[in-house]
Amino acid sequence: MKRKLEIVVISDVHLGTYGCHAREVLQYLNSIKPQKLILNGDIFDIWQFRKRYFPKSHLLVIKKIFALAAKGTKVYYITGNHDEKLRRFSETKMGNIYILDKLVLNLDGKKAWFFHGDVFDASIQHTKWIAKLGGWGYDLLILLNRFINVVLVKMGREKYSLSKKIKNSVKGAIKFISDFENTATELAIENKFDYVVCGHIHQPTIREVKNDKGRCTYLNSGDWIENLTALEYNNEAWQLYHHGNRKPYMNPIKNSPKDEDAFPEMLSAFTNIAQLKVTPDEAP
Repeated sequence: MKRKLEIVVISDVHLGTYGCHAREVLQYLNSIKPQKLILNGDIFDIWQFRKRYFPKSHLLVIKKIFALAAKGTKVYYITGNHDEKLRRFSETKMGNIYILDKLVLNLDGKKAWFFHGDVFDASIQHTKWIAKLGGWGYDLLILLNRFINVVLVKMGREKYSLSKKIKNSVKGAIKFISDFENTATELAIENKFDYVVCGHIHQPTIREVKNDKGRCTYLNSGDWIENLTALEYNNEAWQLYHHGNRKPYMNPIKNSPKDEDAFPEMLSAFTNIAQLKVTPDEAP
């Protein structure tokens, strides 16, 4: 039985990278029936698409998203930094699929502000080549971590996250995450939003924030590289979903020629429908 939900938010799936858990994303999407699906940036990783890695499981995630839209789910694709090339199609509507840079919804009388969050990242705004280099290094680190975890599991030991260890031990990374969250919440409170929902930093969170100007709820949907998390809204409440019982696997699915060409064809399709550019219907 599929769970019926009002809103589901996922971000930072990074389709097209070795670190992406596409199988788990597909399992999750097959288990739910949302009224609205918000893809909050970095669903594709266009930065690293040159290596021509796009297995069948990644393609099936795309097909599932289109299938949900065809069955009535409103899909809001909010662009991020790794899929920034789609920003030229911002405000495009294709049936139940909307491509946006940001989204504001009224949720049971409260205002919710959705955006990816890369606008706060100075390394992306001013030195993009450094950010891209870091993305490649992160992908290699995740791939190495997979091999390590396979060995640890065979030895009967718990899996270990190298990237989390690095983030938690580097003061600069901790400060960046803190600054990101503080900036997002301060802007949200200043603009009278009750919820601010981001992605980008791969840190799943729900927390209440209060300052001398007001209060809001800060939410981050995390990612599908390490945390395998999503945000769910139902019956006037938010909860953080953690996809459990995941097993490490060593070898990526081998590509077929059709799988490798899937993403360029999809970009071509977006180009062909650019004339459909319209302002999305006002959200309820």
